[in-house]
Amino acid sequence: MDFVDVKYINLLSSRLSKFKRVKADLYNCRCPICGDSQKSKSKARGYFYSVKNNTNFKCHNCGVNISLNNFLKKIDPVIYKQYTFEKFKDNHTGRNFVIDEPTFVFEKPIFKTKISLPLCSEIERGRSYLEARRIDSKKFYFAEKFKEFANSLKATFTNTDHEESRIIIPLYYQKNLVGIQGRALNSNSIKYITVMLDDDAPKIYGLDEINTEETVYVTEGPFDSTFIPNAIAMCGADADVSKWGISNPVWIYDNEPRNEEIVSRISRTIDRGERIVIWPSDIREKDLNDMVLSGLNVKSIVESNIYSGLEAKLKFTTWKKI
Repeated sequence: MDFVDVKYINLLSSRLSKFKRVKADLYNCRCPICGDSQKSKSKARGYFYSVKNNTNFKCHNCGVNISLNNFLKKIDPVIYKQYTFEKFKDNHTGRNFVIDEPTFVFEKPIFKTKISLPLCSEIERGRSYLEARRIDSKKFYFAEKFKEFANSLKATFTNTDHEESRIIIPLYYQKNLVGIQGRALNSNSIKYITVMLDDDAPKIYGLDEINTEETVYVTEGPFDSTFIPNAIAMCGADADVSKWGISNPVWIYDNEPRNEEIVSRISRTIDRGERIVIWPSDIREKDLNDMVLSGLNVKSIVESNIYSGLEAKLKFTTWKKI
């Protein structure tokens, strides 16, 4: 981990609850963006970790994954200027992320079964964005002011400045709204922000809509899951789907052999003996949505490239070299 990143992590450590150094190049704290678990103050699911010459912060509760440089640019302009000056004056490169822990008291959310927002199909910005990507605009909602809407469900943001519009992806479990994901329309924003209303609820999109008696396809993102029948999305994290009654999953990861995190996830899935899609060498698109936009029959491609066991390991080894 770059010494400038370490310096700024330690500089801000006093502002991070439950901060500790786990090992070299790995630091842990409670996530200050989502507030982490409100049921257990001892839980700390935010991690600073190295990625090649960079440093990222990822929260395993809300799913945010962002660099220090980009985060400070949005949140703390003063520290951002100090960091970038010191970081880049000697041609360093790096990433990281940090923010003050909220000082207000979180209240237990009241679960709802409906979202009091218009569908994206009813709002031009939301409709045009989704339809351009061939995504059903009737499946998602649109919030003109995301922070205000998130706070109406659960006290989440202490600072509601810099509001922005986001597509709202609802997460339901047993017909209750247990969380939301806000998908940014602005390319300069954090792409996804997840707000869970129940720490113990599954962070899974589409769980109430599937038939668990049949093959269930597990994608990384909610948008991708809409292109495959009987599919769910993990919304940024892996999980044991068997606890939700899914006994026959097929895992579909993005087609990014240079992405170390995806490669690691695929390797773990194969080691568990589960079925997984390994993309053929002639597929260059990085995810299901891009494949759809390229005119490919994703259902056929997925069904023709499902592997497990030794065959999956052999295909995986070849795929990594692409």
